[in-house]
Amino acid sequence: MTMDKKVEMLSRMMDGDDTDRGILEVYLELAAQKILNRMYPYKDDYEGLEVPDRYVGIQLKIANYALNKRGAEGQIQHIENGIHRNYGAADIPDGMVADIVPFCQAIR
Repeated sequence: MTMDKKVEMLSRMMDGDDTDRGILEVYLELAAQKILNRMYPYKDDYEGLEVPDRYVGIQLKIANYALNKRGAEGQIQHIENGIHRNYGAADIPDGMVADIVPFCQAIR
């Protein structure tokens, strides 16, 4: 899927938020790095690799999750007018990448 299509879908996920396109692309790239890191845990360089189409939905969800936490990264607790927020980890939840299958190859 093209970056243009991903940016359009991410923008729609955010209810047409007027977030700058460059910011959306950065968060999509960060989400791609999370996915590729999970797919290739022993690889140092992801240059030339792209997120497979089967994981684009996960990439969009991760980017949306990270964008929604902007300004409250790593927040441990926030209570205001009956709203309680706790973030145990500053990173994405493990459940978001649980379906990503690591790539493996036989050694000859």
